[in-house]
Amino acid sequence: MNKVEAIIRPERLSMVVAALAEEGFHGLNTAQVTGRGEQRGIAHVGRAGQSYVVDMLPKIKLEIVVKDQDTTRVIDIIVAAARTGQVGDGKIFVLPVSSAIRVRTGETGEIAL
Repeated sequence: MNKVEAIIRPERLSMVVAALAEEGFHGLNTAQVTGRGEQRGIAHVGRAGQSYVVDMLPKIKLEIVVKDQDTTRVIDIIVAAARTGQVGDGKIFVLPVSSAIRVRTGETGEIAL
């Protein structure tokens, strides 16, 4: 099993969730986060021409645990739905999951997903 963590633009969340659901991946978690990457934030010009930098941008962190054989498919779905082609589209991280337990039934392993 693998945990796929995707940091994406907030405005792309509904498209990513819909694309995953269409392919049968319904169980996921999201959280609002802030962060910065290579671009190190963005510069704005305010009133009176003063510029200021917003270096921590709002993003959505999406987490989904999938079977090993579904990992690449889930990544491809997320990339296709989240990509705008602009700087700041996000990142995806894949982490191994050693165990999963369904609290309600006590089932363990992939069946608990």
